[in-house]
Amino acid sequence: MTAENPKHPENPKNSKNSKNSKNSKNSKNAPGHSVDEDAPVVVRLSTTVDAPLATVWALHTDIGSWADWNTDIDSVDFDGPLAPGASFRWLTHGLDITSTIREVVPGERIVWGGPAHGIEGVHVWTFEENCERTGEAATGERTVTVRTEESWAGAPIEERPDEMREALRQSLESWLSRLRSEAERRA
Repeated sequence: MTAENPKHPENPKNSKNSKNSKNSKNSKNAPGHSVDEDAPVVVRLSTTVDAPLATVWALHTDIGSWADWNTDIDSVDFDGPLAPGASFRWLTHGLDITSTIREVVPGERIVWGGPAHGIEGVHVWTFEENCERTGEAATGERTVTVRTEESWAGAPIEERPDEMREALRQSLESWLSRLRSEAERRA
């Protein structure tokens, strides 16, 4: 897993000309479809999964089955559809959370968020299929890069930002590791 430091000057998201810049007119993300860059806590991580994109996407977006493979999640109540405006309730790390799906781009991106216990969270997941290449021909070896970024804002975060950042980082590392393991097992 790799981490991206959102404050590092070489991070493309900090470039004034970046298409991902919050102020960019070229940004394809509507408000609420990206993390809150001004939040006291923003964590970005990624991993590479040795499994087909369809397997990784199906596993991750079967929200009602998260607790089957992610032991950090106690339960999930989600009847669908997998579409903006749909909500799901889940229990994780002692927190009872209701999240609302904000964006779904099949096979590429899912965004959800909402308030929980005084914390406003936004969670963005992106999926990119990689194809190993030799010259002009693909070798058929395919992996998926999964990127996750999440922002937390609110009074509980402002009181203990470093502690909360570390808790979020550990949670996301665990989620990515479990997602990778289960997708590779199913592949």
